[in-house]
Amino acid sequence: MNDQKMIVGGLIALVAVGGILFVLSGSPSSPTVTNNTASSTEATASGPNVALAACLKDKGVVFYGAFWCPHCKAQKALFGDAVPALPYVECSTLDGNSQTKVCIDKGIKSYPTWRFPDGTELTGEQQLETLAQKASCTDALPGASASTSQPSISVTPGVKTTITTGAATGVSGTAGN
Repeated sequence: MNDQKMIVGGLIALVAVGGILFVLSGSPSSPTVTNNTASSTEATASGPNVALAACLKDKGVVFYGAFWCPHCKAQKALFGDAVPALPYVECSTLDGNSQTKVCIDKGIKSYPTWRFPDGTELTGEQQLETLAQKASCTDALPGASASTSQPSISVTPGVKTTITTGAATGVSGTAGN
């Protein structure tokens, strides 16, 4: 009987110590901010949107969200494997029931919220092109290295000319004299 009491008492003590350690570790009072250096970004982020994510971060844009938010998950999905390079701030406490102090102090009311250095913000899911334009990061969009200038067109009279821009055929016809 004494052995059983000792075992039960030991188990209760272990659970109590574990609970104390858990409480002491607590939920973070500050948000998790992805703050990658160039070398760690290259090691953890990949894909065609890394340059855009890095540009947004370099321009001082901040993405506020919550781990439980379906719109935040969809927003991250647009960035694919480049998510670790995003300037992301987690606003939810670990239990999902409260907001972190930094997000309260910043006045974040909905997720996702994209805040720009000029104080403006966009809320809700945003297209990559919208974010790139707002942050002047359009050169960082995938495929942006291709020439965006208008094509030069030479037309010879009497010869059928087809103008092709990208994947679509533009104008086809025969030039007159």
